[in-house]
Amino acid sequence: MVIAVLPALIPDIRRVYESYFAAFKGERMGEIMLKILFPNVDTDAAEFREAHAKGTLQYWHTSDSQYTFKAVDMANGEILGMGLVDIFVRERSDEERKNHGVPWLEGEQRERAEKVLNPLHDMREYLFSSHPYIYAHVIGVDPKFQGRKAGIALAKFGLDLSERCQLPIYFESSPSSIGLYEKAGYEILKETIVHKAETLGVEEDIVVPLVVRMPSSANGMSFYEWKEKGYPNFNAPVNKEKL
Repeated sequence: MVIAVLPALIPDIRRVYESYFAAFKGERMGEIMLKILFPNVDTDAAEFREAHAKGTLQYWHTSDSQYTFKAVDMANGEILGMGLVDIFVRERSDEERKNHGVPWLEGEQRERAEKVLNPLHDMREYLFSSHPYIYAHVIGVDPKFQGRKAGIALAKFGLDLSERCQLPIYFESSPSSIGLYEKAGYEILKETIVHKAETLGVEEDIVVPLVVRMPSSANGMSFYEWKEKGYPNFNAPVNKEKL
């Protein structure tokens, strides 16, 4: 079986996000997030999926940093899963990094959603500020296709992307999958994000582990060493006069 990771195309939007919603419903934190981001909505309903597809297409026409990929079974072209990343190839201004919150919600629902999402944004600002890096939003595999190694293919693609771009890749893991990232060579950061039980509507706080993988051009430098040195650019031209 050959699983390839390819750029998602406009006709793929509905199927790609079918795997996205299915993956979220198959994981505890994912289900909580769906209920917070789309409260009182049947995310399986045709009307919702149509509106979501239109909104996604509109966003694709405006974003200059976000990329969507699909894991495809090359035997039949079936989409098994998806990955969503932002590749920040240059330094960004304060305005470009502005947090726009959750504009599709209002009142208490928006306030609740932003209590969950704002700490994620604030942590990225603290860790990376304006500096170039790759932010992996999500890797999702439709549960009915689990066991076909689509998740592994997407994870390896993320590492290859980091190497090709020579940029660190950052991911907000989950308690259940942190071991996989550690085995893949990710550095587990000392920082975590704690989602309060009362905000999520669960019995206990949920701790989100954070991981970074540095590219080989870092020459063994850890994330904290890179940060302490002022985020040196691994793609900067070499000054041969200093060699």
